[in-house]
Parts: sequence; C-alpha cells; structure tokens
Amino acid sequence: MHRLPTIHGITEHDAGPYRMERLDLEFGNGERRRYERLHSRGHGAVLVVPLLDDDTVLLVREYAAGVHRYELGLVKGRIDAGETPLEAANRELQEEAGYAARSLVVLRELTLSPSYMSHSAHVVVARDLYPQRLPGDEPEELEVVPWKLHALHELAVREDCSEGRSLAALFITREWLRHGDA
Repeated sequence: MHRLPTIHGITEHDAGPYRMERLDLEFGNGERRRYERLHSRGHGAVLVVPLLDDDTVLLVREYAAGVHRYELGLVKGRIDAGETPLEAANRELQEEAGYAARSLVVLRELTLSPSYMSHSAHVVVARDLYPQRLPGDEPEELEVVPWKLHALHELAVREDCSEGRSLAALFITREWLRHGDA
C-alpha cells in the first residue's frame, strides 16, 4: 500500500455548487504535483432503489439537463441539513415516485469521480412500499417505470439509461438480494 502524498498547501475558490481546491502534493518518491479537486457543498446525496418485490424496482424518467434528454434512472437527491441518509431517501422517494417505504437499508456509498471529486451518494434499498406523495422541487411529475431486476442486462444497453451511479446501484442491489441480504 502506498503512503498518502504529503499536502504542502491548499488554495480554494468557489465553483458554483462546489468548492475548487488546488493541492500542492509530494508523493513518497519525492515527485511534486498540483492536483485539483471539487468538494460538494451540502450534506451528501442518496440513490434510492425502491423495490416493489425482490425482482421489481421502480425507476423514474426525468429530464437530464447535462445531456438534454429524458433519462430513466433511480430516485435520487440531496440530503438536507439535519437529515440522515435514510430520512432523505424516504423523502425523495415520496417526492419523486409517490411512494414511501417501511424498510430502508443503506447498502454502501458510491463515488462519482474520486480522482477529482469528493461527491458520494448513499445507495439505499427501500422495501415494503406504500403510496404516499410529498410535494417536490421537480418542474413536472416524473413518470414511474417498474423494471425487473432479472432484465438489468436490457436496461444497461438502453440509450435513455446512461447514469453510471444508477446502473451500479441496481447491479449491487441485485447481487445483495441474491447473496444474502440482511
């Protein structure tokens, strides 16, 4: 295992919803480099895997400004101040899909781009769902699409499902269910 580089200095500046840091690093072999990283503002994020049953997940179709199209993916959102990841997951599920969950489990955290971003999201499996809607911040109601976990191979090649975090969370959940969920 490599020893972590020594940080000789950090400079910061605002970059919209992030804080940009420039690090002056020295590696164990004496090499010096400057790296940049983005730190998220806020309290983190959640990716919710809402299960109707052990083979049916609820996806949402939502406008994705980054690629200017509608994308099929998981319920997701920010964790508000004072919320736990489980509370945020249940709130987002109600806002985006119109369901709440009686059972919520955090499986793990996923990073977005750990080479240069601190952003991570908690993958939360939501079970024992029941209809319950909260007003959300979306400009339009999201379409809810049930999808069979045994057909993830089909979802993985759809052009309208390209978010890596959603795909990773779905495959992780499927494996967790197959190999001894808690």
